[in-house]
Amino acid sequence: MDLTPDTALIVIDVQQGFDDPGWGPRDNPDAEANIGRLVDAWSAAGRPIVLVRHDSREAGSTLAPGAPGNALKAVVADAPHDLFVTKHVNSAFYGQPDLHGWLSERGIRSLVVCGIQTNMCVETTARMAGNLGYEVALPIDATHTFDLEGPGGERIAAADLARATAVNLHGGGFAEVVATSDLIRVVA
Repeated sequence: MDLTPDTALIVIDVQQGFDDPGWGPRDNPDAEANIGRLVDAWSAAGRPIVLVRHDSREAGSTLAPGAPGNALKAVVADAPHDLFVTKHVNSAFYGQPDLHGWLSERGIRSLVVCGIQTNMCVETTARMAGNLGYEVALPIDATHTFDLEGPGGERIAAADLARATAVNLHGGGFAEVVATSDLIRVVA
């Protein structure tokens, strides 16, 4: 995998509210450690880092501004970053300040997207980035999600949802799905 020196690391919604047991069973207990490894590598290499926080507008949400769960997890809370985006929808490209504008002003065309939830905000942001013409890498082991119930009460396990996201993004041409260790080797 080739990364340009200005490849930006986009860290999505690594927030304390996702530790609430109400979300249900999750996959990938190593996600936060891998996110931390990526942040450390990007920081050491002087590459751009963008932190994104979901500011929910749903009443009673653990991710609502002012709620303890809105805060970033310790692994990224004090991370150096070049831009901090807040959003209230799935895509970081619909947040403030304008992520696409910021990247475009700097000529950044290559992104690594990681964070929480794999099949929600991470996948949506990666898809949109691909649609906008960015080269996107998604380290699937630096994401996690939760079991999800769909129509008719059908429940899909978090690990299956993550696999589906990997296939959708990689097979659909939106992103190259990789492992954290592959990116660390390229950045170091």
